[in-house]
Amino acid sequence: MAGLGDFFDVPDLRKRIGFTLGAIAVFRVGASIPIPGVNSAAIRAIFNAQSNGLLGFLNTFSGGALGRFSIFSMGVMPYINASIIVSLLQGAHVFPALDRLAKEGELGRRKLNNYTRYLTLGLACFQSFGLTLAITKMPTPGNIPVVTNPGVPFYLVTVLTLVAGTIFVMWLGEQITETGIGNGVSLIIFAGIVERIPAAAMSLFELVRIEEMNLLMAGAIVAALLAVTLLVVWLETAVRRIPVQYAKRMVGRRMYGGSQSYLPLKVDQSGVIAVIFAISLIQVPLTLSMFYANTAWGQKIQEVINRGSWMYDITYAALIVFFCYFYNSVSINPQDLADNLKKSGGFIPGIRPGEPTAKFIEWVMERITLGGALAVAAIAVLPDVLRRNLSVPFFFGGTSLLIVVGVALDTMGQVEAQLIMRHYEGFMKKGRIQGRWFNIGEQTQA
Repeated sequence: MAGLGDFFDVPDLRKRIGFTLGAIAVFRVGASIPIPGVNSAAIRAIFNAQSNGLLGFLNTFSGGALGRFSIFSMGVMPYINASIIVSLLQGAHVFPALDRLAKEGELGRRKLNNYTRYLTLGLACFQSFGLTLAITKMPTPGNIPVVTNPGVPFYLVTVLTLVAGTIFVMWLGEQITETGIGNGVSLIIFAGIVERIPAAAMSLFELVRIEEMNLLMAGAIVAALLAVTLLVVWLETAVRRIPVQYAKRMVGRRMYGGSQSYLPLKVDQSGVIAVIFAISLIQVPLTLSMFYANTAWGQKIQEVINRGSWMYDITYAALIVFFCYFYNSVSINPQDLADNLKKSGGFIPGIRPGEPTAKFIEWVMERITLGGALAVAAIAVLPDVLRRNLSVPFFFGGTSLLIVVGVALDTMGQVEAQLIMRHYEGFMKKGRIQGRWFNIGEQTQA
């Protein structure tokens, strides 16, 4: 494809992509550096025994860093948790100062980012101490000691190292967003998941080789994976197009308007944000239970939220639906859309401008968001249900697939936007850029 190689002709885009790949490589190197004083064999034994549990799930999102207990073990989870808290406080209008900052443009956004960073530091200290405490007291197969000398110096050094690693990964993600291409935090999670794909493929090949799985079953699994991938791509790119008509008006001696366009509303507006937020929120009670791992109620919490239980599946699906609605309420304001349409002379056929238009847009959003949220929740939960109840050997969960496909589409859209700004054709002659539809050679609509 000629369009696929066009970004090599753009120096700025080459630098952005090179910086992004270099930053991801730095993260992968740090994810393989273990914390001093930890028995790596014992850590591997713990995570091999809980590969299908919540710890194994979190290990996947850290790119294997948690399974090695490396300096990047916590990854970007404290930063995501801090972002959730700030967003919830802002969306619930708990602190009017946060609402004012959100309306102050770039300066307000920087202040909100600073608050998020400070909160990330506090959460990283709390979670790193809980993780260190849990690792030292977690039972291992064969009672192999995880830490040879679990004294105060070990706790101090480990907590400081984990906190420093989290702050560095947060900074690295921000640098990717500003200097590279794509969303830095999402790409770091993306890199961690993709790193596991070769191992999953080799596991499937090994099962076929030793004849524990026949070739027909392996082909069915691959076909199902491709079908779900196509479903996710369709879900992430599907839009509900509301027709918009513009009235004719005279400006000077020229006639403007009279054209017809449409307002695109994505079925899954939140993309991978809702899934990542849901995973991060589930991690909070697990962190709290780590402080009291030997108590009855601490073990009960770990049992209830253990990945594979029905309570976990229901909670996870409910959180995904909640964050889909929450993200839409924060990112899209129907009243602002209606006011902007009215100011530009646009109206929805059959709907009066102003308040009726806002109510109609809100009515449409609520319904398409429900369908999109339920579809995302089903894709995230159903593979685990099938694996648990029907022993279907899925090596790549629905959550991982949603994040990989969503981040890949978002990054490709940003590359596409960079090419279009520089008058390149891009990957496709007809496509979508950040919710806007276009035809090459024609005037952009919407």
